[in-house]
Order: sequence, then structure tokens, then C-alpha cells
Amino acid sequence: MRMLAKLLGWIADVLLYACAIFFLFPLYWMITGSFKDQSTTIKIPPDLVPLNPTLVNYLRLIKDSEIFQWLLNSVLVAGIATLLACVIATMAGYALTKHKFTGQALIFGAVVTTMMIPRQLGLVPMFTLMRDLHLVNNLGSVILPILALPFAVFLMKQFSQTIPHELLEAGKIDGCSEIGLFTRIFLPVVKPGIGALAIFVFSFTWNDYLWQLIMLSDSKQMTINVGISTLISEFSANYGAQMAAATLGFVPIFIIFIMFQRYFVKGITVGSVKG
Repeated sequence: MRMLAKLLGWIADVLLYACAIFFLFPLYWMITGSFKDQSTTIKIPPDLVPLNPTLVNYLRLIKDSEIFQWLLNSVLVAGIATLLACVIATMAGYALTKHKFTGQALIFGAVVTTMMIPRQLGLVPMFTLMRDLHLVNNLGSVILPILALPFAVFLMKQFSQTIPHELLEAGKIDGCSEIGLFTRIFLPVVKPGIGALAIFVFSFTWNDYLWQLIMLSDSKQMTINVGISTLISEFSANYGAQMAAATLGFVPIFIIFIMFQRYFVKGITVGSVKG
């Protein structure tokens, strides 16, 4: 039995390493491809390791595009959307779990129902609304829809349910106001959930290509995702420049994940348990 257990453990390790290589290879190919010239990029068979690495793609990207403006726009959009969405979702989760009011179940049912509707069905109505608000080609048009992200409210409600009501009751006995209960007792406890939500909202907003493509056509207002698509023309594509832009676009989201990963892991595991 012990030999069988060791064999199964060895097989499991091999499978895990194989899966890790499978999922990490596109990232490796993107990064190494950004250091290859055009002829090397399309070479068959390809070079797995750049034999003559070059920075020409990055230099050309900086010279011929507005890559830094795109990155700045993406950081602004994702950062502001994440901050506001976390505030709104946390307050909504608090209200839906720690207070009783008329229509509470109906509101949460509407949130869950909205999660089941394909986002593509709302693109035309949302575009019409943004056009009427004169927000086309404005970064606000890609921030506003994120503030009402149903999954954000759902996640914070589920996480809030794990917090004992006795904590808030003890705060009330000590004379805490409603704001004090929320800021001094509730928020410190749900910090892991907020961290997990922040990573989700930031990455969702950062990768929200379709809606940003619809709303942003001015080069000065483009995000990194939309900007990369402009590097492809009707008759040619600079793959090296695309790889370089994608690599630069990957760096901020990687930094955010490293900063919040401990909250993300704890938030997912704790928030998945219903209290």
C-alpha cells in the first residue's frame, strides 16, 4: 500500500508539473517572442529560446505607438473601477446579510439572475445609454458598468455570511454607531474577501476587451487591450510588437496579484463557506 501511495503521489506530481508547463508556455512564448525580430518570430520550426535577443520591438513600440498612454488609461480604468466596485459591493454585502428590510430577497434574486444573463445581450442597451450620456470615447464609459458587477455583490454577500452576528451585537452593546460597526468591526474581518474581490475586479476590467473596443476609438483614450489590436493592419501584423505590448500589459496585473495573493487565497477559501 505504501508503494502504491508513493506511485500515485509521483504520478500526481508529474501531472501537476505537466499542467503547469501547459498553462505557462503561452506566457513564456509571449515574453520570449517580444525579444525576437519579425523573421525569427515567424520562423518554422520556431526557436524556443531567442538566439539573438533584441529590444527592437520595444523601441519601435515606444516610437510608433502611444503604449504608455494606453497603459496609463488601463491603470486608471482598472484602478478606479476596482476601488469603487469594492466599496459598493462591500456595502451591499453588509446590507444584505446584516440587516433585514423589505425586498431583501428580491434584490439578491435580481443580482443572481443578472449573473445568468450573457453580458453580450446588454451591449447595445449599454452603448445607447453611454451615447445619450455623451460618454463615448470617454474612460468613464468603461468604468461605470463595472460598478454594478453582479458577481462582486454576490461574492461579498457570501463572504459576509461567514461573519457571526454576535460580533456586531457586541459592538452595539459597546455603543458603536452603524458607521462604527461597518468601519471598525465589519471591514477588518472582511479584508481577505475585499482582497479577493479586488483581484477579480481588476483583472476583469483589465481584460475587458470587447466593451472597451466598442466604446474607445480615439487613440488617446484607448486601453492596452484596444491599443494592441491597432498594431494589426489589414495586410500585415507585427507579431513582435504585439508580443512586446502584451508583455508590458501583463506586468501591472502580475504585480497586483503578487500584492494581494494572500488575501485572494484566504478570501476564496473562507468566503466559500456559508456561515
